[in-house]
Amino acid sequence: MSDKSPKPQEPDTDVHDDPDEPAFDWMKPKASGGTSPAAGSAPAASKASAAPATPTGGQPAAAAASQPSAPAGSQPSAPAAGQPGSRADRKAAEAADAEPEPPLFADTVAGRPSHYSEPLPTSALSVRPPEEEVARRNAEREQAAKVKPIGPRVFQVLLAVFYPVILLVLAVRAVTSPLFLWVEYNRPGFPGDGYGFSTDDRMTYGSYAVDYLSNWAGPRYLGGLVNQDGAKLFKDSEVSHMADVKVVMLSSFGAGLLLIILSIIAIIYLRKRSVGGVRRGLFAGSIVTLVIIIGLAVLAVLSWQQFFTEFHRIFFANGTWTFSLEDTLIRLFPGQFWSDAGIVIGGLVFLAATLTFIFTWPTRRRRGVATEQVADADAAEQDEDPASQEEAVRR
Repeated sequence: MSDKSPKPQEPDTDVHDDPDEPAFDWMKPKASGGTSPAAGSAPAASKASAAPATPTGGQPAAAAASQPSAPAGSQPSAPAAGQPGSRADRKAAEAADAEPEPPLFADTVAGRPSHYSEPLPTSALSVRPPEEEVARRNAEREQAAKVKPIGPRVFQVLLAVFYPVILLVLAVRAVTSPLFLWVEYNRPGFPGDGYGFSTDDRMTYGSYAVDYLSNWAGPRYLGGLVNQDGAKLFKDSEVSHMADVKVVMLSSFGAGLLLIILSIIAIIYLRKRSVGGVRRGLFAGSIVTLVIIIGLAVLAVLSWQQFFTEFHRIFFANGTWTFSLEDTLIRLFPGQFWSDAGIVIGGLVFLAATLTFIFTWPTRRRRGVATEQVADADAAEQDEDPASQEEAVRR
């Protein structure tokens, strides 16, 4: 049952305003004479009520009989103004005056707002905030757009630092291969061995030495080799130096592999978080690589012997990397071999850095594409963020 439903009416027991009910005539006071019905003669009242009355004036006999007897010469009293003549008429009037209950889910009833109407969900969007609040939000938004996150910058710097080292390690790995040995031993102008090694002997023994640098074999891999007369091919000092070189090479290859993995992670991160970040990182790395390789090339050209000596002093102890001309390492890898290897390493690094520099140069088209991608990313984020949409509607 609704709270607005009308309550049941109490039975009306007021007999003063109901003159047409004969059953309550005995409870009413006399119309005149000032005496109560109890003071009058009861038999006379009963005789008067029981005597048949002749209807006059077109009134029904029952209505005439229901009227109380009045003294002779008195006029009948008229009913009160506006009072219904019967109980049914009064009930109908009360029902007509009662206000109807408003519907529960109607927005308006006869032009009046409903008690249960709710505001529209977008009604708050039409309220514009104060101008000071709008200006403050715009300033904060512009400031946030100018401040770039630190994560992409860090990964760009790491990519620029790792790139030269990765190129150098890959170039060294390309030189320490049987393919480079074959090209070097068979190229015109390469000095021959004055102690009896032919090109095939050099290729065979040199391949053992190069393979030892990249495998996990022990010093016996070289220490157990013998030449044609049955003597040891490599002296103990040579085997010890090759073991030291192997440690440096394996450490370099491991560091290069780790940097490659980190660079791949940085590239994936920059592709997701920074439009054009990979290009900027590689561009900076190519510049750093070109500066380093050009500087080293200048030093090598000015004094190759001094450069070669200082390089060995960095990685090896003094006295462990110097040998005589008749030792196997010098016969397999003479000075020309190391100068050619340095040129090939520098050339490969320079070529890769130059290509990277060209393909990552910030041309107008590339900058425009990056700007459009940033705008598209911002628009996509705004479309996915309901708060941004609401703020745009408010503006």
